[in-house]
Amino acid sequence: MPAVPPRNLARNHALIKSIRHILPLMLLAASIVPAHADFKVCNKTGVAAQVALGRFNGTHWMSEGWWQVAPHKCTTLVKGKLKARYYYLYASNGGDGGWDGNRSFCTSVTDKFTVIGRASCAKRGYDRKGFFAVDTRDHLDFTQSLSD
Repeated sequence: MPAVPPRNLARNHALIKSIRHILPLMLLAASIVPAHADFKVCNKTGVAAQVALGRFNGTHWMSEGWWQVAPHKCTTLVKGKLKARYYYLYASNGGDGGWDGNRSFCTSVTDKFTVIGRASCAKRGYDRKGFFAVDTRDHLDFTQSLSD
């Protein structure tokens, strides 16, 4: 006559069988958590940086700023999945140092600004600065570092 398994053994067998069905569902749920995609700037220097962003918004060229990026910190400039390959940055450390380039955009001396268009900055009461190109290579998120 076969031995009857103890009651706890039968319960453990049922639990293991349940886990086999639940575990794949838990792994699937963990994998569909939406990825966080942004355009960030990280300041790798020992001094604060003020950053302005130039980009094409799908209709017009525009520039916006100023983001304050503390030393050894990062700041998000564009939230969500990136829609363009190229973004343009200008940054200053408030003194004689900065990061610039040859793509002209308008900026303002105010704390926050948004300017539509890249032409006739002075006529419209804005400064003209040279921004550098950032090639995100069609990534959905990207981090640009500022360093010495």
